[in-house]
Amino acid sequence: MALDHSLVGEPGEPHERSWTSKDALLYAVGVGAGLGDPLSELEFTTENSEGITQRVLPTFGVLISQAPAGRKLGDFDRALLVHAEQAFELHRPLPVEGRARTVATVRGIYDKGSGALVVTEYQAVDAATGEPLVTARSGLFIRGEGGFGGDRGSSEPWQRPQRPADHQVTLATRPEQALVYRLSGDRNPLHADPKFAARGGFARPILHGLCTYGVTGRALLHTLCGSDPARFASMSGRFTHPVLPGESLTISIWLPDAADAGGADGAGGAGSQDSGGGAGSQDSGGGAGGPDAAGGAGPDGDRIARFQTSTQNGTTVIDRGLMRFRAP
Repeated sequence: MALDHSLVGEPGEPHERSWTSKDALLYAVGVGAGLGDPLSELEFTTENSEGITQRVLPTFGVLISQAPAGRKLGDFDRALLVHAEQAFELHRPLPVEGRARTVATVRGIYDKGSGALVVTEYQAVDAATGEPLVTARSGLFIRGEGGFGGDRGSSEPWQRPQRPADHQVTLATRPEQALVYRLSGDRNPLHADPKFAARGGFARPILHGLCTYGVTGRALLHTLCGSDPARFASMSGRFTHPVLPGESLTISIWLPDAADAGGADGAGGAGSQDSGGGAGSQDSGGGAGGPDAAGGAGPDGDRIARFQTSTQNGTTVIDRGLMRFRAP
């Protein structure tokens, strides 16, 4: 059975999801908070430390805004599905506990030849008040589902600055990182079961793309926002290569620079690839848009930085990264 293209543009039923303080803490540990220095991120990893108020990592917003997108997408081997790209915008800092109501809409199914890119938008509001919480867009690449003659989509421009990064932050992951992260809800066996991973062409289970994304988000939060989630506005990027649990990640960050203006930053950010914590790369435009980065400035004077994430051997694993943040 081919993918169900009639899903495009059809909103799914509202889906509610609640979370507690414990869920936020587990997520933080799942993306490496406290690793190597358990006293360094206590506001995200504890709820009862003296003089410290618990806060929520911004990238947790991607999880609380997830929802089914209407009917079944189709029949395909889930071992051939990888997270290709991710973007999200926070409308306000996330509360330590709450309940979100999300409507998911498939915005496009794009023909990449070797596979299909499925782009879905998620609009999450506070279930009690209706106040906007998170807007997210994700792209999933499904190998073997292309070749149906559809639109390939388009990519927004993005260019790595021709200068050294303003900041480079290296963060470790645990060998068992995927086993911890999966407890936040993504039980895809690709990240735990070696036989399932082999069906997808991997020698061993790989790290969740959204775990890599969360580690990267921590680096951006601490480096650009002074660890203050209220200053973290949005983030986007495409996944270009799998990460193995236990690998260290280096996040290279370029601050806005007048010489980079004129569209180099790209309006809308996450161009697309066929892998998120996944396999190899494909041209996959038509993807999850990110912050408007033309000239390095966003709405209300927010600043926009570019970033890339790479492994210790220099392999880029998140590309075309854009992050919008607020001044103190």
